[in-house]
Amino acid sequence: MTMRSSRITGGRRRRRATLAAAAVAAIALAGCANATPATTGSSGSSGSSAFKEATQVPGSTVTVWTDSTRLPDVQKYQKEHPDVKMDIVTFDGSADGSTYLQTKVQLFDRTGKGWPDVVFASPTDVTWASVPTNPSAQAFAAPVDQLVPKSTLDNFATGSLSPCQVGGHTYCLRNDIAQVVLWYNKTLMDKWGYQVPATWEQYQALGEKVAKQHPGYVIGAIGDTNSQESYFWSSQCPAQQLVAQNTLRVDLSAPDCTRMADLLDPLIADKSVSTQGFFTQGFNGSKVLMAVGPSWYGQYLFNSAFKTPAGEIAAAPPLKWDGQSATYTGDVGGGIWMISSHSTNIKAATAVAQWLTTSTSNLEDAPTYPAYVPGAKAWLANPANKDYFADDVTSVFVNAANEVWTGWSNTKFSDATPWSNTVLPALTAGKSLSAALPAWQTAIVNEAKSVGYSVVTK
Repeated sequence: MTMRSSRITGGRRRRRATLAAAAVAAIALAGCANATPATTGSSGSSGSSAFKEATQVPGSTVTVWTDSTRLPDVQKYQKEHPDVKMDIVTFDGSADGSTYLQTKVQLFDRTGKGWPDVVFASPTDVTWASVPTNPSAQAFAAPVDQLVPKSTLDNFATGSLSPCQVGGHTYCLRNDIAQVVLWYNKTLMDKWGYQVPATWEQYQALGEKVAKQHPGYVIGAIGDTNSQESYFWSSQCPAQQLVAQNTLRVDLSAPDCTRMADLLDPLIADKSVSTQGFFTQGFNGSKVLMAVGPSWYGQYLFNSAFKTPAGEIAAAPPLKWDGQSATYTGDVGGGIWMISSHSTNIKAATAVAQWLTTSTSNLEDAPTYPAYVPGAKAWLANPANKDYFADDVTSVFVNAANEVWTGWSNTKFSDATPWSNTVLPALTAGKSLSAALPAWQTAIVNEAKSVGYSVVTK
């Protein structure tokens, strides 16, 4: 057995002892939706011709680049497969918008060597890794639909592979998802006789009641860099919707956008929805009655950051609008694994990536909700992942995982940048969310054009 480990830049530690760090990882990887308008769910091997494999050298070393959070998983694979030669390298995993991986691949494409065989990354990386970095190069990411059985791909949560899909092929395996649900403090809700809302309209009505009856308590926060993914993504707002391979629809004047701004503005005004972010230093977690947010909020926000006692917090299904037959929700986080098309041991590389994303023995102890359905079931069966809560979160998490709207597209830029640069300062200055929509739209359009998208605004 040969295993060499090294570090090329900092990362994050993991597991229950480092819950807050895992929350940072989830936030850093937020903003993942479909990368192509043509496909949803898993993809078959139709579309462009098969990629050209490198000359294969069976038994050659498999180089795996991982962030620190996933490092124990890779090490576990090595321990269970001692016959596989591995070189394990720790890097930032493309967190916080890092372009380290892209820059290194561009270098490797020029020199013709150096590519890792398997890499953990952000969904945003699929947008460049699925196409050549120069005319003489081959796209870094191998189409996994030509390497992994369709039956396996079909076992990922509905729509969870959408960020991986470009031009009819699937270029990554989803590590985890962060489906948005409605979190609430069951102890306080029961004490005050409040019913858990099922619709956005009921949510607004309850917020207005809380503002009058229990001032200081909040039912949400809009001031985090990913708050737009909890609220506007869940509302099916076409803030960044690919309508063609390189054409982005940005229409914040659409009813599905304005209805959310109109709902939140009165709640912001009466302070039942905070303009601070939940992760703002000094935020008073004891005053949070409800929160619209991802599945990782339970452990990493309420348990770790807010220190809310066990048995108080519960999860309810995502909210929907009155008259809406189907439920749609957002997705605030989740990473991916890519397999290099340049791998000289692609069979072993595929086995590593497939194990990391589908092995139930590995996923049952994952820090966040697995995208692979059997893995998610194993994760939910682990008492460590649900004993903290007042009620069983299983059905809420499972159903919400299949309700993520795929119209919030995975783009070449982070959706956090336009939101953070325009909306958050406007809210801090006392402007309404509705008033901030035009500036937010302009910022998204400018960001999109700067990376080569054509933009339509209707």
